[in-house]
Parts: sequence; C-alpha cells; structure tokens
Amino acid sequence: MKSIKIIIAASVFSVLISCSDTEKADGYGNFEATEITVSAEANGKLQFLEVDEGEVLEKGLLVGLVDTLQLYLNKQQLLASKETVASKSGGVWSQVSVFQEQLQTAKSEQQRVKNMFDESAATQRQLDQANSQVDVLKKQIKNVETQNSPILNEVKSIEAKIAQINDQIKKSKIENPLKGTVLTQYVEASEIVSFGRPLYKIADLSLMTLRVYVSEPQLANIKIGQEVTVKIDAGEELKSYSGKIDWISDTSEFTPKIIQTKEERANLVYAVTIKIKNDGSLKIGMPAEMWIN
Repeated sequence: MKSIKIIIAASVFSVLISCSDTEKADGYGNFEATEITVSAEANGKLQFLEVDEGEVLEKGLLVGLVDTLQLYLNKQQLLASKETVASKSGGVWSQVSVFQEQLQTAKSEQQRVKNMFDESAATQRQLDQANSQVDVLKKQIKNVETQNSPILNEVKSIEAKIAQINDQIKKSKIENPLKGTVLTQYVEASEIVSFGRPLYKIADLSLMTLRVYVSEPQLANIKIGQEVTVKIDAGEELKSYSGKIDWISDTSEFTPKIIQTKEERANLVYAVTIKIKNDGSLKIGMPAEMWIN
C-alpha cells in the first residue's frame, strides 16, 4: 500500500513538471537598439575613414576627414583681405588717439575749474569754456569714428566669412557621435562624398531593448519600472536575463504578423519595451520571451 502511494505521488509530480514545461510566456518580441546613421556634412574627397563593421568606437573619436584644402586656401585669402582693409583705418585711429589724449587733458582742466568755481575762485565764463572744450573734443572723436565706420563694417563682413569657413572645416572632421558598435559601413576612403551621404551606421549594443506585445488582461500585472525575466533560445535550453519595463503603450494595436499565429493576430495588444543589459549574446532582431516574475 505504501509503495502504491509513492508511485501515485511520483506520477502527480511528473504531471506538474510537464505542465510547467508547457507554460506560455507572457509576451513575445524581438530585440532592438537605437541605430544612428552618421552622414557627411561636407562635400569633397574622403581622405580617410577608420571604421570597421563590428568595431566598438568611443564617443567623440575622430574617425574620418573630408578634404579641406580649398577651404584652407579661401580662409588664407580672406585673412589677407582683412589685414589690407584694416590697414586703411590706421590713419583714422591715429587721429582718434590724439583726440583722446586731448580729451583727457580737457577733462582734468574742467574738473580743476569746477573746483575753483565751487570755492568762488573762478567765474562762470571760465567754467563754460572748460565744459565747451570737452564737448568739442567728444564731437570730433565721434566724427572721426563715423568716417571709419564703413571700414569697420567691411572688416566685420570678412570676419563673418572666416567664421563660416571655420565651421565648414570643423564639419569636414567626422567625429563619432556615441559609444557603440559599427553595424554597417557604406563608403571607403578616397571616395567623393556629398552633404548628407551616409558614411556608417552605429548603435549602442550594451543596453538592448526588447519590444513585446501583451493582451489587455495582462496590463494589470505590469507597470513601468517592474523587473521581468527575459529568455532567449540557447541550444536546447532557454537563457534568462533580468530586464526592466521601460515603456507601456497607451493605445492598442494589432499584433505584428511576425510575432503571433494567424488566429492571435486578430487580437488587439499593447506594445511594451524592456531594457536588458547585453552580455554580448543579444543581437538586433533576435526573438525573445518575456516572463512576468
């Protein structure tokens, strides 16, 4: 009798195990990553491009350069023009310097006469003459500066063109925008590129995003920030990862055809994204399952 009980208990246990093995996941989806396409911001010959597919690049790393020779020559020409134009104002500024010195002397005399007038040691006429001398010199300085205004405007115009070329030279340098893995390389060194032409595609694969779809009854069991288990195929077994729900859609949609069977595609579901740290095994497009803990 005792042996019969043991057999029955073992049979029930085996049934429970088989039932647990056939449990369905709470969501199915594929891994994604934010992909950035780095494009050329200048026109010309690509001097070099040091990127290889699968290579991990640091943020801000100089990986390429578009030819800047013509820009450099134009900049040197503008610098020479600026120096020539600026030399025209040399005589004007020398006059301003003379008037500035005379103005300082006149102001000192004005203050001296004012102090004497306050002590009744100078007349009103003497004070008026001192004030008039200061006003005259100020007007003379202003007139001379007005004569120099067109020259200064021309210098400012040249400086603006130089700043524009400096910006073009800066954009000719191809700097990697983020730390990540190169997914695709579109061009090679020595090719002619134009503004907006894609050079390579890069993505940060250290933190992957799993997009799954859940039905409306499941929404009550999940929330943003909740930890879930993510499983992928690993031979005959499933490999588990710890993930955290990052976003839950507030609108329903039809399940994508690549996710479910024909019958299940007719159901409305909600998209959910989960963030998972990548140990190197997770790839873009890889299928995975979400299990609510």
